[in-house]
Amino acid sequence: MSDVDEAALEDWRHVHNLIVPPAAMSLDDVRERGARFRLEVAYLGDALVGCSTVRPPTGDDAVATVIARVLPGFRRRGFGAELYGRGLALARELGAGRIETVVLAANGDGLAFARGRGFVEVERYVLDGESDLWVDLRLAGTGS
Repeated sequence: MSDVDEAALEDWRHVHNLIVPPAAMSLDDVRERGARFRLEVAYLGDALVGCSTVRPPTGDDAVATVIARVLPGFRRRGFGAELYGRGLALARELGAGRIETVVLAANGDGLAFARGRGFVEVERYVLDGESDLWVDLRLAGTGS
């Protein structure tokens, strides 16, 4: 998120923290993340709908991570597909050879959304010192 106002950063933070509470961030965390990753906020008129994150490609395999988050009241209306499509296009524009995503295992809607777009599970894990289960997924056909 470059040249984005504080209100948009706060909106991104709100959606992120609501959808993935175990990874809740402060506004300073979001600013730091915005310096490294591409963050986007989605609205329907004045209503906050969701947000996305694109982690640019890294490593020899040029792995990019695309994450789309949609508030529960706006799901199953095409907003996630739009956010994901924009993120995927950006990742490819940045040279991604492999596309991955990560979903909190408790987020059944998020897992179903990812699988419905061709992602396959790669790994399940719990971060050191925590108890929440996370799922890494890879878009089929984008690297090994």
